[in-house]
Amino acid sequence: MANGSRQAAWEFFGAELKRRREDAGLSQSALGTRVFVSGGYIGQFEQAIRKPQLDVAERIDEVLQTDGIFERMCRKLIDDRRYADYFAAVVELEALATKICEFAPTLVPGLLQTSAYARAVTLAANPFVADAYVDEIVAARLERAGILKDAARPEYWVVLHENVLYIPVGGPEIMAQQLDHLVTLGRERQAMVAVLPYAAGAHASMGGSLKFLDFEDAPPTLYTETEYSGTLVDEPAVVKHALRTYDLLRVAVLSPEASLSLIESAAEDYRRCASST
Repeated sequence: MANGSRQAAWEFFGAELKRRREDAGLSQSALGTRVFVSGGYIGQFEQAIRKPQLDVAERIDEVLQTDGIFERMCRKLIDDRRYADYFAAVVELEALATKICEFAPTLVPGLLQTSAYARAVTLAANPFVADAYVDEIVAARLERAGILKDAARPEYWVVLHENVLYIPVGGPEIMAQQLDHLVTLGRERQAMVAVLPYAAGAHASMGGSLKFLDFEDAPPTLYTETEYSGTLVDEPAVVKHALRTYDLLRVAVLSPEASLSLIESAAEDYRRCASST
């Protein structure tokens, strides 16, 4: 489904939700209370500003007694094979966020990947797929990254463990290009890039990656991911605890300038390696 038709479908979802809610005699706040989200969220669903998660759509059907219509529409709209089911909602939220903070322990985050690096990562996880599938995944990743070039782009803060610089994804030439790209984004102030050095030793997020999304008029959301699944969390206590973890990571990182210098040095090492082979 093209982006334009997908947005039109979400607008229909919102209009239908508003009609069914009003027919049931419920305000946005009243419906929100029954499905465990704020009334503001319901308003954003109705305006197609924010997309509901599947479990919220299921609860809306239960409260409004709509025989599964919102669940079915939601399943259809989030069925985008370019993204894993658990990640599709994250892509929608990234486009709405005013600030994104991320910790990457092993790989360059998707929003910062070059085409060649993204292709190497995709092939490593899917060695038997057709080229067309790889092309689609890479194109989707680059499309996501477009939010960092938009005039209304979110602030993007990323902490990279030093591991990220020295895992040679795709080989020396691809790594050199990828690290150069990180430096460019940092120098052009499209992203705040910091490196957590090996010298920091044990750190606050030994369990894996973290991503926080802040919004203009909605509570912050946490996204955590393992190799085969991901979880979106907006429970305030959990998000607050995870933000403290991120704060502890940030006090252990190199300064932005020292981080970019280290990345530049690693890129130069890869270039020398590439030229000698």
